[in-house]
Amino acid sequence: MKFSAHLEEWELTEPFRISGAEWKTSVGLVVHLSEDGHSGRGEAQGVSYMDETAQSIFAQVHELADTIRNGISREELQNLLPAGGARNAIDCALWDLECKRSGKTIWELTGIDPKPVTTVFTIGLENTSEAMAAKAAAAADAPILKIKLDGHLPYEKLAAIRAARPDAELVVDANQGWSFELLKEVIRKCVDLDLGMIEQPLARGFDEMLEGFESPITLAADESCLHTGELEIAARRYSMINIKLDKTGGLTEALRLARAAKEKGCKLMVGNMLGTSLAMAPSFVVAQLCDLVDIDGPLLLKYDRPLGLEYNHGVVRGFDSRLWG
Repeated sequence: MKFSAHLEEWELTEPFRISGAEWKTSVGLVVHLSEDGHSGRGEAQGVSYMDETAQSIFAQVHELADTIRNGISREELQNLLPAGGARNAIDCALWDLECKRSGKTIWELTGIDPKPVTTVFTIGLENTSEAMAAKAAAAADAPILKIKLDGHLPYEKLAAIRAARPDAELVVDANQGWSFELLKEVIRKCVDLDLGMIEQPLARGFDEMLEGFESPITLAADESCLHTGELEIAARRYSMINIKLDKTGGLTEALRLARAAKEKGCKLMVGNMLGTSLAMAPSFVVAQLCDLVDIDGPLLLKYDRPLGLEYNHGVVRGFDSRLWG
């Protein structure tokens, strides 16, 4: 099997801020595998809150280069690398290669029926309520807005956004930026704002007080559930699990996590790490199983790959198999 990997940097339309971090570009690892005249690709950005960078997962992948060249299956890969961006890029490239070699689409291989989905559009963190409301108003064609918040005036920002977009479904992502006391205060104040979900309000590893807490608003685990090995505890604290391929280490584990979480009665969400359509394509597969979809990464980039996902007023209608799968 032939193997190559390289890094790519894609400029964002504007700086993207969340609680505790800011990006001006999206840097990703692209793995390319080829065999018997067929080729497959996978893209990953890495898990920033697990101290991964595109550079670090690039190094991980190259440590496995000889093993990959000798031939590797997706199941073997699960034991060779931990969950994370490096495994994700290789896993997705192996799926793509399998599709190309077999002449079957990803839908045929997974047994999943594709349909259009509606993705959120993310409103990045700003210092003032007015600035966030203006960004929400500018995203007039997005039916679902995902609002990035920290501990500074969260209710005031949400109220301003709701006033600017009374028509939109609103969900919140605090990116571990709240205390339990602030979460309870926000929930109490936001009853009239009709929030659909609050994602990762508390810090990973410091959210045990959510066990037994009855929230009137759906609480979702992102940083608190990386893969199936963390599902047991996460399911006791959250009613929704956010599945990201960089966290799970690829589509193979993502599908396992989706099915296991459903068996526990959890709602499902799929998320992204600001990648191009090459990263979003396998996430679109997971999206078919989800209650909430967040695959707006390409919408935040100045440019995307050819043959990428089609976005129209928040509705995503899939991708060309020449891109992936």
